Amino acid sequence: MKLLVCVIAACLWLSANPSLAEARTICTIVVSVKTGNAIIEQGDCDQKMSPASTFKVAISLMGFDAGILRSVDEPNWPFKKGYIDSRPQWRQATTPKSWMRDSVIWYSQQVTRKLGPERYAAYVEAFDYGNQDLTGDPGKDNGLTRAWLSSSLQISPREQVAFLRRLAAGTLPVSAAAMENTARIMDQGVLPSGWWIHGKTGSGFPIGDDGIFVKGRAFGWFVGWAERGGNKVVFARLIEDARRASPPLGFVARNGVLADLFSKGGLLN
Repeated sequence: MKLLVCVIAACLWLSANPSLAEARTICTIVVSVKTGNAIIEQGDCDQKMSPASTFKVAISLMGFDAGILRSVDEPNWPFKKGYIDSRPQWRQATTPKSWMRDSVIWYSQQVTRKLGPERYAAYVEAFDYGNQDLTGDPGKDNGLTRAWLSSSLQISPREQVAFLRRLAAGTLPVSAAAMENTARIMDQGVLPSGWWIHGKTGSGFPIGDDGIFVKGRAFGWFVGWAERGGNKVVFARLIEDARRASPPLGFVARNGVLADLFSKGGLLN
């Protein structure tokens, strides 16, 4: 409920600052979990982009299935000097729940290190996740900890919803507990329209052919699923903005999805 209040507050803030709400939507896609049919498909839904922090959904499934993550509150790992600490929320002890909520990069990296390259790659293949390229940055051999961070791993909105449909339907090749705990830490509450939202944001910059960030083209994701009255759908929105990257575009994508699709005046109401 606290997170839902924050989402609503963010939507109101963006409404009061319209210049910050302007971004180009690359794709919006909504698919029925039951049938697999597209309910809404707008834009280029086959364009691949780094998953950025939306890959935490996959890492969560891996971590819970492998027993590295034990519950929504365990393990509670301390912050250590040398970890990525770009945001104040990242400079403190972190649990699976706060990791997903605050998008703590170093926590993801600790999970993938504990998995090791072979199990990590096996899960990505089993999930049929995007292009499955875990090589990382060219010549740096860092795919275990950076492949999903504007690097080699790329996924399209259509591939996002295909992966998420299997999660929402409970058919991924991991334990039921892994899927249940992942759903719990993705829970964003029930909207006034009655839609119960599970989702994850992601933000970053694409990489050019030279392997360097294209800093003039920030991108943002919001992916997940929603259910109401027995109806369950998966969704993905990918946006970009050539002018800015603040607030993170994942937040802008999330606010847009909630307003455009799932609010009382949205397309799915």
